[in-house]
Amino acid sequence: MKKKNALLLFLLSAIILVLAACGTTEDSKGKAEKEKEYKVGILQYVEHPSLNEATKGFKAALEQSGLKIKYDEKNAQGDASNNVTAANNLVGAGNDLIFANATPSAIAAQTATADIPVLFTSVTDAIDAELITSMEKPGGNVTGTIDTHPEAIPKTVKFLAEQLNAKKVGMVFNSGEQNSLVQVKLVKQEAKKYNIEIIEASVATSADVKQATESLIGKVDSYYIITDNTVVSALSAVLDVANDKKIPVMVGELDSVKAGGLGAYGFSYYDIGFEAGEMAIQILKDGKKPADIPAAFPDKLKFEMNEKTAKTIGLTIKEDWKAELVK
Repeated sequence: MKKKNALLLFLLSAIILVLAACGTTEDSKGKAEKEKEYKVGILQYVEHPSLNEATKGFKAALEQSGLKIKYDEKNAQGDASNNVTAANNLVGAGNDLIFANATPSAIAAQTATADIPVLFTSVTDAIDAELITSMEKPGGNVTGTIDTHPEAIPKTVKFLAEQLNAKKVGMVFNSGEQNSLVQVKLVKQEAKKYNIEIIEASVATSADVKQATESLIGKVDSYYIITDNTVVSALSAVLDVANDKKIPVMVGELDSVKAGGLGAYGFSYYDIGFEAGEMAIQILKDGKKPADIPAAFPDKLKFEMNEKTAKTIGLTIKEDWKAELVK
């Protein structure tokens, strides 16, 4: 009997030790996962308020997740060569994930790596840019958030036609930006419905923006500045020229309204950056692949107008426009 009791005691002790060891292993594993530091590369094409807000939103989402992140940030300053070099450097640095802010940076990151997950934001048409196969099933190592709402351009062109009585609309943009070409094409399609003539002025750098805007004076009765990174980074040059001649400037996003554009149908770039950050968490923490995370459009669209700019150009904001006013 004593031998049986001793044997039973021995077995119980062994089981307890094994369970304790498993618990310690699980605790250690959980602790290790919590303490792991992830390297995240950020490639932003140029400095301007909307892109800055998107990056801020991306970081905020990761901060809220509790993951330990070390950022490797690059800004191409609107230079295509810098953009490619920066993308290659982020890949060479062995980052766990790359956040590409704006279409040129997303294309550069995709070209630089087929292995590291790439999350984009501030991209107008990811399918046309060949970043993804479809919104629902991106494929490859790339997915992210789009910076255009399907109704934004149609509503803006309709406003130009019906509320501002526009007949000839000037568009200043960088023809080297894929996202801009897509938008200009869409604007032209909508403009035909209202017999609006689109008059273009192309730029290569932000230094060209003022001269290009001036070249349209006398030819246009309004401007429509889309989400072109080169032009938006020099938006003040457009506004200086247009306001002096009391010509309305409709813009493509809300940050440009705050900067002095007359009005826009837009959304928060912080929000689309934040959503891209949530996708990053799914990849880093949950092990998901970009191919399995659907790309996303902004889910909210609102109309804002700059009251000060309206007064500057002598425009009365009508009650039935139902615009949120920026002072």
